[in-house]
Amino acid sequence: MTCWDSIWTNARMATMAEVESDPYGVVDDGTLVVAGGRIAWIGLTEKFEANRFRDTPTHDLKGAWITPGLIDCHTHIVYGGNRAAEFELRLNGATYAEIAHAGGGIISTVEATRKASHDELLEQALPRVDHLAREGVTTLEIKSGYGLNTAVERRMLQAARKISEYMPVDIVTTLLGAHALPPEFTDNPDGYIDLVCQEMIPQVAAAGEADAVDAFCETIGFTRDQTERVFQAAHHHDLSVKLHAEQLSDLGGAELVAAYGGLSADHLEYVAEAGVRSMAAAGTVAVLLPGAFYCLRETRPPPIDLFREYGVGMALATDSNPGSSPVASLLLMLNMACTLFRMTPAEALAGVTREAARALGRQDSIGTLETDKKADFVVWGIERPGELAYPIGFNPCRAVIRNGVLVSGQV
Repeated sequence: MTCWDSIWTNARMATMAEVESDPYGVVDDGTLVVAGGRIAWIGLTEKFEANRFRDTPTHDLKGAWITPGLIDCHTHIVYGGNRAAEFELRLNGATYAEIAHAGGGIISTVEATRKASHDELLEQALPRVDHLAREGVTTLEIKSGYGLNTAVERRMLQAARKISEYMPVDIVTTLLGAHALPPEFTDNPDGYIDLVCQEMIPQVAAAGEADAVDAFCETIGFTRDQTERVFQAAHHHDLSVKLHAEQLSDLGGAELVAAYGGLSADHLEYVAEAGVRSMAAAGTVAVLLPGAFYCLRETRPPPIDLFREYGVGMALATDSNPGSSPVASLLLMLNMACTLFRMTPAEALAGVTREAARALGRQDSIGTLETDKKADFVVWGIERPGELAYPIGFNPCRAVIRNGVLVSGQV
C-alpha cells in the first residue's frame, strides 16, 4: 500500500507548467498530494479520489493561490563587509568602472571577505537569506568570487552550502573564481587564469563544492579568450558553465557560453542578435537582473523582444551582492522586470520558477507544480497570479512548503 504524506486541497494553482493557452498553467480548483517529499498527484479537485487518501493529513487552502517555490538563480549573497560608501559615490557621479579601477568595487569586498572566517561569512549571510525565504524562495544559487584565491573561494562555497542546515532553502553553489583580478596578479591576468584553471577548479571539483563554474567576461573583467580557458577547465572536470555576459559591453560572451552548452548567460544588456541566436540554439537561458540595472542607473535594458522572437527562456534573479545590487527581495525583481524591462507579469513569474530552474539545470525537479517534482510550493494571499508583480514593499506570502513540509507561515 502506498503511503501518502499530506493532501493540499481547495487550492487555486498557478502550476507554471507550459500550457499554450495559459501562461500560468492555472488549475482553478485543485488538489495536490505529497509522498516522500514529492508531488504524487496533482489535478482538479473534482477528479480527486478522496477515498484513497482518507487517512492522510489534509490541509484545506480555502481557495488560496499556490505557486511553485520561488528560485533565486543568481546571487553573491556570501561575502564580508559592505560597500554602502560606493552607493554614495555613484550618486555623486562616479561610474561602476571608475570605482573598480580606483580599487573599490569587487576588490574592496575581496579584502573584507579574505579577513572573514567561515563562521563569520555564514553569520553575515543568514539574515540576507532569511529575507528571501520569507518571500517564498525555496532554492537559492550562491556564487563565490570574493576570495580570488583557492582557500577563500572554497571557504565561501563551504559557507554557502552550510546555509541549508539553518534555513529552509536548497542551495546551489557556483565557483566564480574568474570574477575579478586580485591585487597580487595585477600585471599577470593570464597567470591568475592559470591558477583558476589548474588549481581552483580541480580542487573545488574534487571536493564536490560547486555545481557549476561562472566567469565575468567584460572590459573590467576577463577577455573572451581567458573566459574560454575557464570553460575548458570546467568541462574537463564535468562542471556546467554559465557567464556574466554583455553587462557593460558586447564581447561575444553570450555566443561563447552557448558554444559550451552553458546553462545561462546573465545580465545581457548589450547582447547582440547573434548572441541571442546562439543562446536559442543551445538552450541557454537569459538571466535578467533588474536590481543591478536599477542600482547602477543603467539606461539600456536587455533586448526582451529579441529573446521572445528567438524563444530564449528569461529567468529573473536578485543578483544580491554588496555593490551593484544590494537586494534581498525577489518579489521586487518581478515588479522591476515588468516596469523597467517591459516583461509581462506571467513572464516575470515564470522567470523565478520554471525558467530559473532551467538556468540551474534543475528543471526536472523544481520550477513547476507537476507530478514527481519536489513538493516545494508557496501559499499566497492574492486574487490572481499577476498580482505578485504588482506590490512594492509588501509580502503576500502566507506559507512556504518545502519537500511537502510546512516550514513557515500558517495554512
